[in-house]
Amino acid sequence: MNSKRKRYKTCIVLLAAVLTFGSALPAFAAEGGGTNPPSGTTATVSTGTAPAIGQVDLNANSYFELKNVVMMPEQGNKTVTFTVGVHNGGTTDLQFIDYWPQLRTKTGNQISVRVLPQDKDKNRIPAKSSQDISFYATVNESTDLKDLIFEVIKWDFSIPEAGFKRKIGEVSVPGNYSVVTPAGKAHTIQMANNPVKASIKKVLMSKNEKNYTPTIVLNLENVGSKSVAVPGYQYLIRTNEGYMYPLDAKAVKDLTINPQTNKDIDLTGSVPISVSKEGWQLVIVQDAQDLKRNLPIAFFALPAVSDKDGVDTGKAFSFTNKSGTYTAKLNTVQRLPWQDQDILTAGFTLSNKGPEALPIPDLTGYFKLDDNVKVEAKLVRTDNVIGLAPNAEAQFQLIGKIPYTSQFGKVKLVLQEKTSSSGGDGKTDPQTAASDLLEFVHRSEMMNIPYNNFGETYKVNNVGRSVSYKVRSVTTYPGETADTFTALLEVGNLETRVSDISKLVGYFKTAQGRYYPATISEIKSKVNPDGKALFLLSTNVSKGFPTSGMNVIIGEAVTEGKLTEADKKPDAYVNAVAYWLPQENFTLKKDFKNLDLVPYELSLSDIRTSIDNEGANLKFNYELIKDLMITTNMDGRKLIIELDDEDQKIRFNKEFDFKDFDGEMSDKQGAANGQLDPKDKVIVGKHKDLEIKVRDGDFRFKISHVKKFKLNIYDSFQGQKRLIATRELNWFEPTQ
Repeated sequence: MNSKRKRYKTCIVLLAAVLTFGSALPAFAAEGGGTNPPSGTTATVSTGTAPAIGQVDLNANSYFELKNVVMMPEQGNKTVTFTVGVHNGGTTDLQFIDYWPQLRTKTGNQISVRVLPQDKDKNRIPAKSSQDISFYATVNESTDLKDLIFEVIKWDFSIPEAGFKRKIGEVSVPGNYSVVTPAGKAHTIQMANNPVKASIKKVLMSKNEKNYTPTIVLNLENVGSKSVAVPGYQYLIRTNEGYMYPLDAKAVKDLTINPQTNKDIDLTGSVPISVSKEGWQLVIVQDAQDLKRNLPIAFFALPAVSDKDGVDTGKAFSFTNKSGTYTAKLNTVQRLPWQDQDILTAGFTLSNKGPEALPIPDLTGYFKLDDNVKVEAKLVRTDNVIGLAPNAEAQFQLIGKIPYTSQFGKVKLVLQEKTSSSGGDGKTDPQTAASDLLEFVHRSEMMNIPYNNFGETYKVNNVGRSVSYKVRSVTTYPGETADTFTALLEVGNLETRVSDISKLVGYFKTAQGRYYPATISEIKSKVNPDGKALFLLSTNVSKGFPTSGMNVIIGEAVTEGKLTEADKKPDAYVNAVAYWLPQENFTLKKDFKNLDLVPYELSLSDIRTSIDNEGANLKFNYELIKDLMITTNMDGRKLIIELDDEDQKIRFNKEFDFKDFDGEMSDKQGAANGQLDPKDKVIVGKHKDLEIKVRDGDFRFKISHVKKFKLNIYDSFQGQKRLIATRELNWFEPTQ
């Protein structure tokens, strides 16, 4: 009898362990057979305090409580998270390993349940105590919360006909169940098992012809007993139609909240004006890198938009000097990252409403923070004009710098005109004074950078330098000790003449609020009307760094009060705009047709291998197409074609420099003169018999053993490479 009981207990432990640990560590494969995206550092996942939906009694003293049931839309499916509160009112320990929660729909579909990694070791619940264990599951995109039924089972090996499971009870999600915190109410989030009350303090809203720009002030109050670091959450607006738009969080880097204190976080983003602004919600999610998914944390209904009195953007004011009357309008006030400082920049329009032309005044100005701290500023002319014709206008920027740790609530811009003073001898004093013209008032939470969602085009309409910006893609190039993260920025020339593209400054910003300066490829040639320039922005990040939820800030480089020219080094930037970056495409192609190497497209055909006395040869035909309306700088990028036979430890490759791709005319002419073998490089057009060789006199002795090999194609940047296509081929068998 004891032996039978012992075997029974052992079976329970083994089966439960398999379910628990197998569920906690799901396998992941990229769609399309691609390589896995970089994995981030495992972190504790926060949980919210959504309402309880019911309980299942285990006995007279103990019960399970189902709570925190939340659903989050993903690409093609939804993620459900929930918590089982285990309440042990008995006099002995309760072993959770004897039980398990199951999930099914009302139509009978069984759904696999997995425990969150941080809770996978929770099993023993001591007498007279409670413990929460959180789970997650994936359901199809047509499933709603009201369709779900939670079951609690106990393992029982005396009933094999029931799959060794005995049902204890079940709880259905009520039809009126809601996890959305009403406007004006708080929601408690468990951050590292410490309670933090989250509430929306206020909502501010502005708009232009394309987007609403909401600013949500989120208050986090630590009501626990220990300090807590705010995780790298992602914040989104969910519209009434179900559309999701990301929000940027200001000042969240290394944000720690001490017990019984609170912090405000300003959240800013863009929502198209074509979308109804009724019924918006703030959604907080956590990117669980080890689970390869976003887990929902909290949902808030947005309160009414707060009054924006005291903000002078968009308002026109007039001033008069000895030349005439001018009108000035404050357009933007921004706070931008700059090395170990921040830039304060104010953009304003100066216009002439009168009947006669006016000269450009000698303007200057300064910022004043909270009516107390003065910050000197420099004027930047972004329009190439020397005067103002009647009804004409010009754009200007004032720039100041502050420590990046500075905190303030109100910022005042004082616009001044330089005046010369005279000494007692009647001579002009070389020192110039300045007289105040106008004051503009702004608030820190409204100092927003325009955010563009992926796919949107942003236009800058400066006189003589009108351009458009658009992010096309992102790519990670893995390295041995670090990865190189890149974004491809398309800049279009909107002028009617050939034009230089302004030098740019860029910063990548992570979901955790960290800024990485971007190195930007330089394009020195002019761009044709309606033409485009492609800039590659890059930065080095730690290996496996999570890039989800990142954005990039772009601005026009400035040196000594002017837009940066020639080889001068920027000391600031203006007209900044931010772009949300897309999810990286990790799909690995299984053929060699239409390989995307922007601005090129490459296709390989008629692939052949051979062996002779000198070694092995790989030959193929190819076609390389280029978009002739795109100007770019391909320095540092290479194409690598590799033959890899793992069985015979045979591997050889050839690198092709991207900057040689456009040399078809000179190459053909050189070949005609006997100066160049056109088969030595990849060039634009259709070509036959490109050959890659490996010199190995002993290779012919391996001929009876070779069977299959892999042909790999890499996109390489600055010595780090990313596999973009691979295919297994047979030796000596031509392949199309």
